[in-house]
Amino acid sequence: MATIDGRPTQYGISLKQLRELMELRGREGVTKVNSYGGVQEICKKLYTSPSEGLSGSAADIQHRRDTFGSNLIPPKPPKTFLQLVWEALQDVTLIILEVAALVSLGLSFYHPADDEEKPLIDEDEAKYGWIEGAAIFISVILVVIVTASNDYSKEKQFRGLQSRIEGEHKFSVIRQGEVKQISVADIVVGDICQIKYGDLLPADGILIQSNDLKVDESSLTGESDHVKKGESFDPMVLSGTHVMEGSGKMLVTAVGVNSQAGIIFTLLGAAVDQQEQEIKKMKKEAKKQRKKKSLTDEEITGNSHVSAAKPEPAENHHAVSHAPEGKKEKSVLQAKLTKLAIQIGYAGSTIAVLTVIILVIQFCVTTFYVQGKSWKNTYAGDLVRHLIIGVTVLVVAVPEGLPLAVTLSLAYSVKKMMKDNNLVRHLDACETMGNATAICSDKTGTLTTNRMTVVQSYICEKMSKITPQFSDIPSHVGNLMVQAISINSAYTSRIMPAQEPTDLPLQVGNKTECALLGFVIALGMNYQTIRDDQPEETFTRVYTFNSVRKSMSTAIPRKGGGYRLFTKGASEIIMKKCAFIYGREGHLEKFTKEMQERLVKNVIEPMACDGLRTICIAYRDFVPGKAEINQVHIDNEPNWDDEENVVNNLTCLCIVGIEDPVRPEVPEAIRKCQKAGITVRMVTGDNINTARSIALKCGILKPNEDFLILEGKEFNRRIRDSSGEVQQHLLDKVWPRLRVLARSSPTDKYTLVKGIIDSKASVSREVVAVTGDGTNDGPALKKADVGFAMGIAGTDVAKEASDIILTDDNFSSIVKAVMWGRNVYDSIAKFLQFQLTVNIVAVIVAFIGACAVQDSPLKAVQMLWVNLIMDTLASLALATEMPTPDLLLRKPYGRTKPLISRTMMKNILGQAIYQLTVIFMLLFVGDKMLDIETGRGVAQAGGGPTQHFTIIFNTFVMMTLFNEFNARKIHGQRNVFQGIFTNPIFYTIWIVTCLSQVVIIQYGKMAFSTKALTLEQWMWCLFFGVGTLLWGQVITTIPTRKIPKILSSA
Repeated sequence: MATIDGRPTQYGISLKQLRELMELRGREGVTKVNSYGGVQEICKKLYTSPSEGLSGSAADIQHRRDTFGSNLIPPKPPKTFLQLVWEALQDVTLIILEVAALVSLGLSFYHPADDEEKPLIDEDEAKYGWIEGAAIFISVILVVIVTASNDYSKEKQFRGLQSRIEGEHKFSVIRQGEVKQISVADIVVGDICQIKYGDLLPADGILIQSNDLKVDESSLTGESDHVKKGESFDPMVLSGTHVMEGSGKMLVTAVGVNSQAGIIFTLLGAAVDQQEQEIKKMKKEAKKQRKKKSLTDEEITGNSHVSAAKPEPAENHHAVSHAPEGKKEKSVLQAKLTKLAIQIGYAGSTIAVLTVIILVIQFCVTTFYVQGKSWKNTYAGDLVRHLIIGVTVLVVAVPEGLPLAVTLSLAYSVKKMMKDNNLVRHLDACETMGNATAICSDKTGTLTTNRMTVVQSYICEKMSKITPQFSDIPSHVGNLMVQAISINSAYTSRIMPAQEPTDLPLQVGNKTECALLGFVIALGMNYQTIRDDQPEETFTRVYTFNSVRKSMSTAIPRKGGGYRLFTKGASEIIMKKCAFIYGREGHLEKFTKEMQERLVKNVIEPMACDGLRTICIAYRDFVPGKAEINQVHIDNEPNWDDEENVVNNLTCLCIVGIEDPVRPEVPEAIRKCQKAGITVRMVTGDNINTARSIALKCGILKPNEDFLILEGKEFNRRIRDSSGEVQQHLLDKVWPRLRVLARSSPTDKYTLVKGIIDSKASVSREVVAVTGDGTNDGPALKKADVGFAMGIAGTDVAKEASDIILTDDNFSSIVKAVMWGRNVYDSIAKFLQFQLTVNIVAVIVAFIGACAVQDSPLKAVQMLWVNLIMDTLASLALATEMPTPDLLLRKPYGRTKPLISRTMMKNILGQAIYQLTVIFMLLFVGDKMLDIETGRGVAQAGGGPTQHFTIIFNTFVMMTLFNEFNARKIHGQRNVFQGIFTNPIFYTIWIVTCLSQVVIIQYGKMAFSTKALTLEQWMWCLFFGVGTLLWGQVITTIPTRKIPKILSSA
């Protein structure tokens, strides 16, 4: 018989049976589990141990993958390059241009005999007439390929980012008796997983043991209430659900496509495919039966497959498919760009239509009225040429390079931001961060090191600023205290030996608990021995820590009968629940209100003022026999659901002060934020004195400043009306001066963030970034304009709700995100400044040319080349500049400030005036000035390219290229060459474009409607081009305030 690691290859339960088992809920699930002999028996059937887990051998893991599947849901295949090309071809303006180019191409080969016209037609024009149509066609293909290539690389990068995010997701499993963190993809059926508050469950499983476990199953069932889970009443836990409270241990029974979430995703994929097929089929039928009544929406959606195949996931389908959507409305920059693009589109469309109408009217009046000619088929070519000019004006006017510039800038930044410990989950978060005006930051781990140690303690009325000797503590108090810390902490929290002799021991799990466990070790005791004697399976009840309780309690059976409850938590909260305390020499005393007040004043407040987090440790005994003064007599098992009565009348063992030092780089990072016009607020669950101390050390608060420091209760009192509702006008009186919110709940954090975002109290509206690490921070992270989750200390739920994950949990990484965000914003602004100048000039030249000389001085192919320069190449050149520290020296733009500032509008209009003056001067007097043959009226006469119009085209391109240097600066800086060599992409593209222009002018001929220029003519073109740099200096001297506000309203 074949074996793996000494056990049979055949499992005692099949994949089909496990799938059927996981479809059951509640009592049905319990009954089915019991029919297999209980969860312990299922473990045996899967050759795993609840305490030891799997062996982890490669052969065993692979065999389980082959039998039960791997923990991966295959992603939807990416679009092929050809599919993206096809999508790019759907652009309406490009379609019109393609059709016009085809018609032009067809007409160029059609030359009917017409003796009257023959002398007017240039032989070259007739011979090379097809070139313009072909060139337009090639230009369109080039634009399509560039767009498709960009989309392809964007898709590839996005998938890379997704796999990086998925790769970061690790989970705790027990293998070979040790708790190990492994990648979610490596989890197999038979693994024993440790689950805790904040986890996103990676697979389906059955609970082996649980403590106060509540799960959010809304992502699968749409049920918004948290579902209580337990081995005896509902042991089934499902992948994709969030652990909102408690902890436990589960046996993995289904992974990947065999898990409940996987089954739904598979069904969704099949439904989408069928829906697409049915839509195609319906469209074909609709074409055949046009006379019939149009199909209803219900027939077209084709959703029947989902409900027919599996009735239960019908609402799941809705929940899962919409889960990733609805993150936020458009980002600040997207909203501004959309508004601007619509404005430009309207203006461009209007001018394009007017250009065509004027050209056609002029042609008709001149040909049929003035010259008195009758219609000839050859005139169709002229009308098509007019249409091509109009469409080309539209192509130039519509800023299709804008999305490209945004995408390029974001993609470039996101890649670089990973090196700065910012893992961007949503691309738009990057540029939104550049607008941030406020940051609401957690304290622990973000502003502090999150390496906690007990530095002060108060035991039996003795205050110690160093770790006391265990022998100095009364033995019964010391033993109770060590037990309380060892047992009433998550068993996933532990101290590991240092990897290097010079390093500190490794803290794994909850850092506050690690500090307490470190205290036990410092006392010379071994917490692991106590844990081994009291495994989690023996616990009677666990009240896990959450933001409402601010404490954790564990009830265990007592050796002499009855139960012992250990409690730890925020000192002022636990102290109020204490009725007794151990005094000098370990004598038990009543803990009166006066003693409590004295303890707060003499112990807790001084610790908090030193920036320490104070934790109180207490216990309570429930005994069946004779009860001591601090014990409670019981005849039956206590009602553990009555938490308020159970966790009460406690006996205080000690109070400890835990230090979490401020990160050394944080004060400088906060100073940079303040200099950059960003207000930093600390939102913490800590004591107000601890919070004040840390805020002063960080620089959030400065001595003698008139800012507010509030506790959650006081904050709520100030912002709510008599009925308890939050009022925006009351909140507006608080948030501008608020700098520290202490003892706050996640609800307070959400209320503050929402209030600041919704407020209209500030002129340009606030853009808020928020940091969070807890499960309950999810709503605030989602509501914020940018949500930062902690990569190390953050729960899976927080990461899922965030936009950016801080892989080092460090506040200074947020400052780098601000710098990159501002760089993205500035890159887009630079591109806009450059593009709008070209837009205005090209469109006006085409329009005035049509009106004045019945022809556009810039031909269709030439305008498409300019379009390529200003769209694709310029976006590459301007969107890839590195950020500089100078970006943090200006104030943020805010939510409502126009995208185009007054300075930018001054530069755009100033350069447009200069370029239009030069072009119209060349158009109307350039032939006389340069002593060359005029190009005006040549096209109507059927002539080929002229040096006159070639000089106009070349001068326009030279002015555009040199203006690219001016566009690099958007805040009125004089030195436009500063930092030019830090961006090789910019100068490479600029040089390549210049060389391409030389080739086009000298050798383009009929294809580009150009005629080779002499050296002297080239010097004139360069002279006017360099003039844009000199003119830029003149523009800079004009005061910005002279520019009317209305001009920068975009």
